[in-house]
Order: sequence, then structure tokens, then C-alpha cells
Amino acid sequence: MQRVIATRPSSEGADVAGAPSSADDGVMRTEFAFELPRGYVGSDGTVHRRGVMRLATARDELLPLYDARVQENPAYTTVVLLGRVITSLGSLGPIDASVVENMFASDVAFLQDFYRRVNAEGHTRIAVTCPECSHRFTADLAGGRLGES
Repeated sequence: MQRVIATRPSSEGADVAGAPSSADDGVMRTEFAFELPRGYVGSDGTVHRRGVMRLATARDELLPLYDARVQENPAYTTVVLLGRVITSLGSLGPIDASVVENMFASDVAFLQDFYRRVNAEGHTRIAVTCPECSHRFTADLAGGRLGES
């Protein structure tokens, strides 16, 4: 489900700072699968939970600033931006701001965090602590299930 682009490895397998890069396998992920906590309810009553978000471009972040809805209410920036970078959601056709504005608030909050992780941090993993035993581990927000690879 992810689209990848082959990239030329950095010099001698080092990252920008010069330290060895263990993740540099010559492939850059540009799309990330996700699963909404609640799901978007379509006009026919179907619940859509699985989707794909692509990496944002500078254009994606700039164009909402020219949108009249954003100029009237800056909080609408998130809605327009997510409508641009979500490439699919369930069996829905094209995703746009009207789909995002009709999502449950908890799903929009999830997508905002997912967007930040993908675009700023480059991954979808989060640190988690078990409330019962205090064991610390990582979980993947991209919707992987236990036992899946």
C-alpha cells in the first residue's frame, strides 16, 4: 500500500550529520497507511477506517493560506491540508476538505498527529507505557496489528 521512490544512498551510508545511517536502504517512503480510531461514516452509512496519507509538499502547506475559508477562520487550515494529503480512505472517491470536516473530532486529532509524525519525524511509531505493568514499548500508528510484519 505504500509508494516508494528509489533514492541514491548518501555518501558512504552516512546521514546529513555524517553519522552512519542504519535506515538508509535506498528507498524513501512517500505514502503511509493508517487506520482511523472511529472511522468516517459515508453518506450510505458505510464506515471507512483504512486510508493512505502522502508526504506533504511545500505547496500543500502554502495553498491553504489562499483559501477563503482559512482566511476567515485559521483553524480551518488543518481541514484543508488534510484534505490535500489523504490520498484514499476506504472505498471513497477523491478525498477533500468536505470529507475531513465531516469526520469525528477524535479521527481528525489522530490524523493531525499522524501528519506531524510522518512529515516532521519521518516515521509513525510512538512510545507507549502499559498502564498496568509500566512496561515501555513502541507502537506503530499506521495500524499494524500484533503478530503482523
